[in-house]
Amino acid sequence: MRQLTTQVLEAIRDERLAESRLTFVTRAGDPAGAAVWGLVRSAQSEQPGRFVLAEVEDGHADWGRLAAVAEPQVRVRDGRMLAPRLARRRLEAQPLPEVSGTVLVTGGTGGLGALVARRLVARHGVRDLLLVSRRGPGAPGAAELVAELEGFGARVVVAACDVSDREALAGLLERVPLAGVVHTAGVLDDALVEGLSAERMDTVLAPKADAAWYLHELTAGRPLSLFVLFSSLAGVLGNAGQGNYAAANAFLDALAAHRRRSGLAGVSVAWGLWDTESGMTGGLSRADVARLARAGIAPLSVEQGLELFDAAVSSPDPLVVAARWDMAGLRARAEAGELPVMLRGLVRAPRRTANSGGVAELMIRLAALTRDEALRLLTDRVRGHVAAVLAHGSPDKVSVDRAFNQLGFDSLTAVELRNRLNADTGLRLPPTLVFDHPTISSLAEFLFSTLAPAPPSPEETLRGALERVGSMLTGAKDDGEAIRSKLVAVLQSGLARFGAAPDGTGRPDTMVDKIDSASDEEIFALIDNEL
Repeated sequence: MRQLTTQVLEAIRDERLAESRLTFVTRAGDPAGAAVWGLVRSAQSEQPGRFVLAEVEDGHADWGRLAAVAEPQVRVRDGRMLAPRLARRRLEAQPLPEVSGTVLVTGGTGGLGALVARRLVARHGVRDLLLVSRRGPGAPGAAELVAELEGFGARVVVAACDVSDREALAGLLERVPLAGVVHTAGVLDDALVEGLSAERMDTVLAPKADAAWYLHELTAGRPLSLFVLFSSLAGVLGNAGQGNYAAANAFLDALAAHRRRSGLAGVSVAWGLWDTESGMTGGLSRADVARLARAGIAPLSVEQGLELFDAAVSSPDPLVVAARWDMAGLRARAEAGELPVMLRGLVRAPRRTANSGGVAELMIRLAALTRDEALRLLTDRVRGHVAAVLAHGSPDKVSVDRAFNQLGFDSLTAVELRNRLNADTGLRLPPTLVFDHPTISSLAEFLFSTLAPAPPSPEETLRGALERVGSMLTGAKDDGEAIRSKLVAVLQSGLARFGAAPDGTGRPDTMVDKIDSASDEEIFALIDNEL
């Protein structure tokens, strides 16, 4: 997995391929290939239109048909091209199968792990828990959590263990009568794909993906009643700025499917946003929350999340997306043509033609405006996008001369603004846009210089005028000779104003003589040659 994701990351970041559209092909049923899907899905969010994902079966040879598919993600099954979509499904919570043994909860002393531990004891009757975290009994709140769980009649052991260390994990599990696993551990190290490295990939893959694989291997011979992996919507949708996290979680999703195919317990729960009051998303800024709201993702309360946990652990499917959706937000994205293809199964998107209509309308408007008017138009449009990205109620609150970093922009908001402007203008703007043009005013100036049509050159103006005159002569009937005489007079007057040629040959006079005796066709041929 490491080698594969590193190779893909290098291809994504290769400047020599910056103008190319890359298709990444993986094989069906390969968890390492699934990690590639998570990584590339994030890259697709950051750089729309640049990357395609394809999963094929062994022996696939119809590459031409695959290349013609318009979807950004496609899977080939029995010769059919399938595009992934999320579908709404109601799952009823079922009691857990009887758990006669210890349930291991990784990341079990805080956050989601602690919530799940309480739920397993209070709702599902689990009586033996092994809670594992890096700090173990020394983790904040660990003692209080143990006391609370023991108050419900549970026997609880808290252990310090790095679950990404296979040897340490094997030693921990050696004498534990394990009956179930809930893997909630994980860390974040967010960065755009341009800022990712093998080291930053490893930081996130190790506690999430490596630990899951070790748990799978080390419990292979044990009759587990449940094997629950806490994944994320980031792996399914590909959040911008979370390529490493998306890769790790997509690996978990594929691992759960792999276990099911092998006849083992396994479900991966791809969580959406939890309520900030629960502490799980306390690090999100206002802009982060606004970005998720615009994406159509609403926060889950703790109780809503735990009810979804109850339903997910008994799901007949190996992957369940547990999220609360803001349907108004999804419909707004659909109407604006911004809804990710993965979400088109949740709301009905209006049938749209290409986005070129809006771009063409903008170009027509700019062509009809003076420079000052065009700059005002572009400034207002940029200002509106900035206000939306930063979750300001009105564009009027956004200063056009204040630097983007002072307005609160970071790498993610910079990418979102770039993507919005790409869609609005039809351009392919660089990721460094807000750094190259650090204020709204300077960015509007840049867009004007890129979009506004250049004024015609004098030669182009003259040629256009002559073409119109030629059309008049061609269409004239009775008064054709009169129009020709006027044209000759105008040309003679214009040539006379130029005076003698620089070499003193009196060439303009020679041209006048030629004009007097020339036919219409000869007049235009002469002028065209002289130009």
